[in-house]
Amino acid sequence: MARTLCVYCSSSNALAPEYVEAAREVGVGMVANGWDMVYGGTNAGLMGVIADSVKQAGGRVTGVIPEYIRRRGIAHENLDALIVTADMRERKAAMDHRADAFLVLPGGFGTLEEVFEVLTLKQLQLHSRPIVFLNTRNVYDKLREFLEHLLEEKFAKPESAVLYHFADTAAEAFAYLEEYKPTLAGSKWL
Repeated sequence: MARTLCVYCSSSNALAPEYVEAAREVGVGMVANGWDMVYGGTNAGLMGVIADSVKQAGGRVTGVIPEYIRRRGIAHENLDALIVTADMRERKAAMDHRADAFLVLPGGFGTLEEVFEVLTLKQLQLHSRPIVFLNTRNVYDKLREFLEHLLEEKFAKPESAVLYHFADTAAEAFAYLEEYKPTLAGSKWL
């Protein structure tokens, strides 16, 4: 049975070439490592790049897009499935429901909002799936520092550091996903 990786990433078309190349590499790596993909369903920015990369490598891609974004004309038309939802909340739930793991490529506000929801759900022990940030060009260094600061200041328990992982390369991200063992049993997060 195939595993499905939920990918959160930027829809910007104005990014440095290193981000685009990293998204292509992740798409090829997903197929090579036996992952299907679910993502936000657009053809824009890194979202379109990674979807195209997975498809070109022979993988399966499911897009989930709200109707009001689909009407903007940026829905990806070359997917195995495109699910149209009423709104962003329904979109996130549909993506979460299909995911065996989460990979966060560089992105903006929407990307962070999506990953922090699944991170919070993991903290609340509502799932135990892996969450990996791909730190291309050190884009997430300040976020990593901020999360460490939250732990130091006791806004989150020290055990929360195992809820997520930062990887500097696609290969490191896939190695983490392969080696991942759920760590929620016996935790005291609640």
